[in-house]
Amino acid sequence: METKTLTLNQIAEHIDTHQVKGTEMDKITIDHPSLTVEDAYEIQKLCIDQAELRGETMVGWKMGLTSKAKQESVGVKEPIYGRLTKKMEVTESVLKLNGLIHPRVEPEIAFVMKKELKGDHLTPKDIWSATEFILPAVEIIDSRYRNFSFTLVDVVADNASSSKFILGNQAYSPFHTSLSDVNVTMKQNGEEVQKGSGAAVLGHPIKSIVELTRMINKEGLSIKPGMVILTGGITEAVKVFDGDDITVDFGPLGKLSFEVKG
Repeated sequence: METKTLTLNQIAEHIDTHQVKGTEMDKITIDHPSLTVEDAYEIQKLCIDQAELRGETMVGWKMGLTSKAKQESVGVKEPIYGRLTKKMEVTESVLKLNGLIHPRVEPEIAFVMKKELKGDHLTPKDIWSATEFILPAVEIIDSRYRNFSFTLVDVVADNASSSKFILGNQAYSPFHTSLSDVNVTMKQNGEEVQKGSGAAVLGHPIKSIVELTRMINKEGLSIKPGMVILTGGITEAVKVFDGDDITVDFGPLGKLSFEVKG
């Protein structure tokens, strides 16, 4: 057990270094093929522990693989989750590429909570009653693995490809509109590149948070008041480059726009 713990710590330090420097690395499963998904989540946690030692603060969670098609494509039956820190939040309308390797962006619905959520039998009603407000959001994913190629274990260990996120300036009541019916259009330099609806996220984004609470409850963890939850990509992720202008139209939840600069 001590040997395995030492190995997980060493892997976490290795991944953390590449996350901080924004440099590519080989898949960890090449040298450690026996790693399990449970090991990968422990590595993810250890990486965030390293970040917190540097003064970063964990501010929320993100969900990935929230479409059934994506789950089937990688052979899993549930989403994956990652952790968000304050340093990941982009607070200006400019996404700087410095420190990123092969960034991609995807539109999401973000929830901000006012009550703690804990347990493995929570219902959508429990989530709604704990929600302070919702926001349109964009997540910037950026795997540290070469060629954006990885196994499930690899991606979980790499914090589910978490990199940065942008939140809209206008918050909305959680009861403002039916989130499964929200139609989203993403334009890159004025050209439409992706379309989708909230129903792409497990049928309804609220179900993503139900799943998150169930999954982290296995580790004795919970969603804390004030945390932001990125519920999952509404469309496929789009590669972005220096000079791009991105506009995401969330219909009744307004628009979110930003520039991409090297």
